[in-house]
Amino acid sequence: MDDTDYTEDPSYVYDYLDYWQNDSSMFNMTAANTSSVVVLTPILPPLIDKIINTLLIVVLFITMVSMGCTMEVSKIKGHIVKPKGVTIAVLAQYGVMPLTAFCLARAFQLAEMTTVVVLICGCCPGGSLSNILALALQGDMNLSIVMTTCSTVLALGMMPLLLYLYCQGFSSVQNAVPYVDIIISLFMILIPCGIGILINYYRPQYARTITKVGLTIMMTSVVAVGVMAIFGLKGAILTVLSPSLMAIAALMPFIGYTFGYIISSLFKLNQSERRTVAMETGCQNIQLCSTILKIAFPAARIGSLFLFPMVYASFQLMEAGVLIVMFRCHQRFTQKEKDTYQPATTEEELKPTPEGPV
Repeated sequence: MDDTDYTEDPSYVYDYLDYWQNDSSMFNMTAANTSSVVVLTPILPPLIDKIINTLLIVVLFITMVSMGCTMEVSKIKGHIVKPKGVTIAVLAQYGVMPLTAFCLARAFQLAEMTTVVVLICGCCPGGSLSNILALALQGDMNLSIVMTTCSTVLALGMMPLLLYLYCQGFSSVQNAVPYVDIIISLFMILIPCGIGILINYYRPQYARTITKVGLTIMMTSVVAVGVMAIFGLKGAILTVLSPSLMAIAALMPFIGYTFGYIISSLFKLNQSERRTVAMETGCQNIQLCSTILKIAFPAARIGSLFLFPMVYASFQLMEAGVLIVMFRCHQRFTQKEKDTYQPATTEEELKPTPEGPV
């Protein structure tokens, strides 16, 4: 640790405490075989903290309403009758991402609170952003929307269960996850989602507008929260931009996209369904994740780590953008190839034969 004196800066607090005995512990810069730790806790100014908390809750509500507006009961019923695609997609979502988060947390030997944050991000359901990315990749939109719906509903049980199971691999974090708060947060997101479904069912003419507004607010809020947090946390923001967390944020969506496509290929889904499952697997609901981290944990404990989902979202978008560009280039090249060689094939077929023209 450097010799800088932080005691004059009110945005930092030093605490000597027994291990996890006080909620003011956060980054756990712990020396091996010691009973006390030195904790450097960045604290947001109260006003900014309250604004961010309120903004995250409001934006999550609007986002879930807009996501509900994309859901149609008839499409959901169709995939329930033939559930192969949805089943594979959900298994990929809740199989690949939590396991990836667990393995990366172990590989990078993260501190306890950081491990919890990465696991929560990995166990989150898919978000509405995956629907846009699936559309850009000419995926199966019905499958995309139904999978987002199913993963969101299943999150109520799957997310706490997976967190409990994977936390067993980290003896020091087993009691660090606020399961009750997470379950309450997950239950609350079903209400706006249900409102969106009802709007789409009874007033479908408003659904598209609400969806567009919701997505715009979602993207704007990510930037707004990031700017406010950087302003409030100052140098402490570097915690969430550490090399290990940046590497994890880059690897998680890449692994999700890759294995989502591989798994769907093994089960012989068609090409559009494979692209859809890939996007749905790698994309996490960052609004839900950030809100859980900010609301379920005390500010002094979570610090700047609640911004990790936004770092993840940046890589998630960049990597998806690269895949979309590659897909479009491949599609255009393939189309040009067909246009170039099709006339030659036609002429060959029209050559006269001894029996006459073909």
